[in-house]
Amino acid sequence: MGLGALALAGCGAGGGADAPATRTLATGTMSGTGAATAFVHPGLLHTQADFDRMKAKYTTSPWSGSWNLLVNNSHASLSYTPHPQTIVYRGYDGVHPENYSTLFNDVAAAYACAVRWKISGDTAYADKAVQIMNAWSSVLTSIQGTTDAALAAGIYGYEFANAGEIVRTYTGWAAADFAAFQDMMKTVFYPVNHDFLIRHNNTDVTHYWANWDLCQMAAILAIGVLCDDQGLFDEAVTYFKSGAGNGAVAQAVYYVHPGFLGQWQESGRDQGHNTLGIALMGAMCEMAWNQGVDLYGYDNNRFLMGAEYVAKANLIQSGTTYYTVPYVPYNNADNVNQAVFSTNSRGNVRPCWALVYNHYVNRKGLAAPYSKMFALQIQPEGGGGNYGSTSGGYDQLGYGTLTCTRDPVVAGVPPGGLKARTPAGGVELSWWGSAYATSYKVKRATSTSGPWSTIASGITDLLTYTDNPGAGTWYYVVSAITPAGETADSNRATAKVGKTLHTYLACNDGTGTTVSDASGQGHAGTLTGSGTWGAGKSGSALALNGSTDYVSLPANLVTDLTDFTVACWVYWNASRNWERIFDFGSGTGRYMFLTPRSGSGVVRFAITVDGGKGEQAVTGTAALPTAQWVHVAVTLSGQLATLYVNGTAVGSNGAQFLPPWQLGGTSQNWIGRSQYAGDPYFNGRIDEFRIYRGALAAADIAALISAS
Repeated sequence: MGLGALALAGCGAGGGADAPATRTLATGTMSGTGAATAFVHPGLLHTQADFDRMKAKYTTSPWSGSWNLLVNNSHASLSYTPHPQTIVYRGYDGVHPENYSTLFNDVAAAYACAVRWKISGDTAYADKAVQIMNAWSSVLTSIQGTTDAALAAGIYGYEFANAGEIVRTYTGWAAADFAAFQDMMKTVFYPVNHDFLIRHNNTDVTHYWANWDLCQMAAILAIGVLCDDQGLFDEAVTYFKSGAGNGAVAQAVYYVHPGFLGQWQESGRDQGHNTLGIALMGAMCEMAWNQGVDLYGYDNNRFLMGAEYVAKANLIQSGTTYYTVPYVPYNNADNVNQAVFSTNSRGNVRPCWALVYNHYVNRKGLAAPYSKMFALQIQPEGGGGNYGSTSGGYDQLGYGTLTCTRDPVVAGVPPGGLKARTPAGGVELSWWGSAYATSYKVKRATSTSGPWSTIASGITDLLTYTDNPGAGTWYYVVSAITPAGETADSNRATAKVGKTLHTYLACNDGTGTTVSDASGQGHAGTLTGSGTWGAGKSGSALALNGSTDYVSLPANLVTDLTDFTVACWVYWNASRNWERIFDFGSGTGRYMFLTPRSGSGVVRFAITVDGGKGEQAVTGTAALPTAQWVHVAVTLSGQLATLYVNGTAVGSNGAQFLPPWQLGGTSQNWIGRSQYAGDPYFNGRIDEFRIYRGALAAADIAALISAS
């Protein structure tokens, strides 16, 4: 089930540093029948402003090197002959030989000729691109083979849509022929793309690697723009942000290390697939950007986190020694158990880095040092079949040095995106840098308005700093030192160090459906189902019936938690496996939960960003007892998780690397209900439900017990 390679690297610019007017996503169905809206055309990897820039620059370095690779590529030749097929097969099904190479060669040729026409003005190349696209739209009826057919529909689907989008403005392409091309993309390619995203061939959603989803998303988005279909465009953007599969950005950038190094989902597999993920997601971000949707910046530049990690991991630091990157284990439904970073195909080069570098640095003014280094080392980037110094077969359209390169940004922006985490009682800061910074200063205050004291300076590489100020509430900003002087300060980040109350549901409401929060943080819950109350350990308690009752807590409840404690009193009526005391998450891929009895018959806490096989867990030695009040608590300090029953530690895990904030946004934060629909609801009473920032010690937990 190897993922042949995927992804393309092209780049566009909406003119200057700004995207086109912000596009509002429609609510509509995912069926592809969304009403046409005012899309920008051409508006996938390249806008007209991009082609104007290319036309002005292609005779000068570095653009000229990539242009020369284009004009000397046999795919950009007027003598190129297309070879359309009625059915494209990818993956040998035991009957039909694979023939998908005819498609990817013709797609590369259509794109190369289209770009050559737009820059040179020679309509003969537009005619050649039209000839290729007409040949295919007149005969292609389906894409078949093994499950690899989805790869063909995804990779070549979004590449072909890009070729068509460029040439759509050519007056020599008959309206009826363009309509036939649109129809082919929407009726032959799109159904395969859509079906894969919603079914994954009826497998567990973690079975397929990120790039399988990514190529489908890219194709759906590209076809949506090509066909002026808002519904398709929205489908792709929505999946990028919140899809269940590994191609959605939160799963593709699997784990965020200090300094915003984002471990890519395939890092433990091999670097060939790891690098192609950057090429593919970068293309999707650029296509969305040119329609006014900023996926590049989504979730604090999460794509850049992944790009910088992959770039750094595949660059030589000195001699034959690569840069080192941090790594946490990865597992999926197939129990791949990737415990270490894979060095297979390390140093793999794909024509994708010009896109990343030029967006974040020359368009946005941020620092992207490793993406920049990669882009400058491998330029000029070639394309289909002749990538110059780069590799990758026909999995990228390429020519990024020509299509992406922008004049250097005049000045960098101040540092931004500053985040403060609090592992093991310290403060861990991470931030985004400025394009021309030579170093950074970290400043701290005890008030939101200062005064600010410089606590570190001269930071030059990984943009992270660990402070140990002691218990209290602390405020931080970062500035950059540049050749032009010191920049303005970054955004302000707040760190609450120590054991502070985050949520406190005393459960003494007694009536109604509101479960009040006494912490002052606004985390009240809503009792759902029969909405009953019962006698508590003290006062009243939630009384849940085991079939319909649960408490819903606010969205994103734990996104600000690093070290934490969850503690409560439990009176359990029925000893059933996998009931939940609490379960906070966004579905069966990302959650943290506590069950009184797991399938192994013991109390268990677990957290995951990769489904059941990726859980980091702490287990006890027995199930919680029934028909009596029991105090249960789970804590995390750094990577040490501890599970307590009636104040006694019954289990620990010293390598639990997932704090709650790594879950990202959580919309399903429940007491008494599981993310898994098949698990039973909690049957019993829950009282004195508390969440703390910071890990309570055994003595603290004992104090909670004695006070109840």
